[in-house]
Amino acid sequence: MAIIETEAPLHEAHRDNHTHRDVNGGWLRPAVFGAMDGLVSNLALMTGVAGGAVGQQVIVVTGLAGLAAGAFSMAAGEYTSVASQRELVEAELDVERRELRKHPQDEEAELAALYEARGVEPVLAREVAKQLSRDPEQALEIHAREELGIDPGDLPSPLVAAVSSFGAFALGALLPVLPYLLGASALWPAVLVALAGLFACGAVVAKVTARTWWFSGLRQLALGGAAAGVTYALGSLFGTAVG
Repeated sequence: MAIIETEAPLHEAHRDNHTHRDVNGGWLRPAVFGAMDGLVSNLALMTGVAGGAVGQQVIVVTGLAGLAAGAFSMAAGEYTSVASQRELVEAELDVERRELRKHPQDEEAELAALYEARGVEPVLAREVAKQLSRDPEQALEIHAREELGIDPGDLPSPLVAAVSSFGAFALGALLPVLPYLLGASALWPAVLVALAGLFACGAVVAKVTARTWWFSGLRQLALGGAAAGVTYALGSLFGTAVG
């Protein structure tokens, strides 16, 4: 058994091994969702059209149109969604800022009560609340974290979310079209490339989650394959009915 002779190595080891990844940056969710959506939706769109026994040119145009329309739609949706969420948070912060300015003693007592509810002794809770309330901006940050569960200095960016979503969707949607652009004349190369991309995306996502790479990859592969299979069957059905 190893014996730790001083406290310093323990503290350094704790510091080096107790860091956290950025979970509020605003880019991961739209990027992951965009890539997955681009792959699944464009693969399903192309297989659905191919199921209707149309020509190669129609499939390629459909894929490129789906890429462009989906990327712009995802970017606009993400920007609007994140911007609206950020505006709501900023409105709540303004409410809290006004309360701190108009009723500082009540807000200080409220903060002390929060610490008491978490097990801090009343006298100590009041003293901590008093010291933390001396700086208005620090007090706002603490109240926002305690009452709203947000960090005012780490709000997601609408632009980052939109750009991440646009780029990821376009990249994902390009994969099913790529074999056709490189000269393929059948559907199966596009399906294989898209399914491989789905598995790879799932495996990459596992790097920032608690799932194993193979489980995450197979899950995305199964979902994307099922979507492509269903739309191909529907395309064949509709193509036969129309024909």
